[in-house]
Amino acid sequence: MPTPPRLRPLALTPLTALCAAILATAATAPAQASSHREAPFITTAPKVDGTDLYLFNSYESGRAGFVTLIANYLPLQDAYGGPNYFKMDPNALYEIHLDNNGDGKEDLSFQFRFQNDFKAIKLPIGNKMVAIPLTQAGSVSDRNAAALNVNEKFSLTLVRGDRRTGSAAAVTGAGGVTLFDKPVDNIGSKTIPDYPAYAAKHVHTVNIPGCATPARVFVGQRQDPFAVNLGTIFDLVNAPLSVITDPALINAAPNTLGDKNVTTLALEVHKSCLLAAGSTDPVIGAWTTASLRQSALLNATPPSGYQTTANYGGGWVQVSRLGMPLVNEVVIGLPDKDKFNGSRPSGDGQFADYVTHPTLPALLEIALGLPGIAPTNLPRGDLVTTFLTGIPGVNQPQNVVASEMLRLNTAIAAVPFAQQHRLGIVGSLLSGGSDFAGYPNGRRPKDDVVDISLVAVMGGLCMANGNNNALGFGAACNPGAVPLQATAFKLHDAVDQAVVPLLPGFPYLNTPIAGAK
Repeated sequence: MPTPPRLRPLALTPLTALCAAILATAATAPAQASSHREAPFITTAPKVDGTDLYLFNSYESGRAGFVTLIANYLPLQDAYGGPNYFKMDPNALYEIHLDNNGDGKEDLSFQFRFQNDFKAIKLPIGNKMVAIPLTQAGSVSDRNAAALNVNEKFSLTLVRGDRRTGSAAAVTGAGGVTLFDKPVDNIGSKTIPDYPAYAAKHVHTVNIPGCATPARVFVGQRQDPFAVNLGTIFDLVNAPLSVITDPALINAAPNTLGDKNVTTLALEVHKSCLLAAGSTDPVIGAWTTASLRQSALLNATPPSGYQTTANYGGGWVQVSRLGMPLVNEVVIGLPDKDKFNGSRPSGDGQFADYVTHPTLPALLEIALGLPGIAPTNLPRGDLVTTFLTGIPGVNQPQNVVASEMLRLNTAIAAVPFAQQHRLGIVGSLLSGGSDFAGYPNGRRPKDDVVDISLVAVMGGLCMANGNNNALGFGAACNPGAVPLQATAFKLHDAVDQAVVPLLPGFPYLNTPIAGAK
């Protein structure tokens, strides 16, 4: 692994030797994670439910130096969900935040707002003009097609400093436009004969205030890129132990999200526009939030129009937060899930016990009927490093304040898709590889975060840390603290993230499943 500028170099020679020793007793491992319907309140507001966040150095050919940020919302979309399909909430505020100095506070916030352009298409029926009941009145092939009864648009604003009190300026497109068309969902092949070509027309080249290099933005429906054995996991890991500890069976079960869509907010920005001015620190942190207005007044006799039943007012209230995958889903305790979704990283000290003394290993003991398999290195410094500070020499900021978010070292070069290890850094350490551009150094769509998280929470990082604290997770994080020993490297959920279909370039996520073919 090339040593990035400024960072304390990883001791790769000892690590290579350590990995060789590990590989002598263990087969390679697997990984995955996400955040669908993770907290009580958010189940009542799916339009603002953040499902996944991705942050990675762009690996599309010719895009070196760019960083891709992807926030997915509105989970578990069935492609056939007409006639209204899955429009975003025009009364919500969707944001992607970046911390570029390690203090746990946003320095840049990209704010997305949506609006519905309702055309109220009517057809002549006898001697009357009557409004149609559908989203479309014919085939669609271009932006804002005449046949679209409702055309979604969005604005994008960059706020520097605090998200509510900082300096805000509009992101603009060709000719200075500040509103951008969003493609209608993939209704089916008769309405939209060539959805990939249609969606590609909605990749907008934009100018970011204060940034000399043009960026790209896409907002629209995509096939859910997250792969997980969802029902089995939440049914107390209802799978044979012989399957989920056999690396040969990493794709033995169907991906329960394989036929679902999500709505994607994707940005590709040159790293020079994201790093702190004058800083030599190449590490950035990111998280996404969604907020609703504080109050809603329902109208018992709504007027004709589009989405007219409620009137909204008051300040913004954050109701969704997502950085590292699976944190609110399987780390934060049930009493604090809504609180976490309303919180900011700078206040994460209130949730520290969930990371230092996680309950998931104990729940796995119950689920698998295997008492005594939880790692014993409490408090779990390995998880604090991975989730709250970043790994020294890889993605830890120079002046880090412990806080939960995805962190990416923009100086570590992207790895082409075919060479990416599905287990990110963990997989590269185990195999003696050189892919250090993946999770938990940011997150790419191919990274199997469920399997990686299972390996980490059950002590895989302490196995790799060895008896000499090779990875800097602390002396207590050593193989003696891992009852599962080498089996920790073999844990998986029997669904392989690496086989999920993806695109070779921006916006990277696959064409959404069609409602009809």
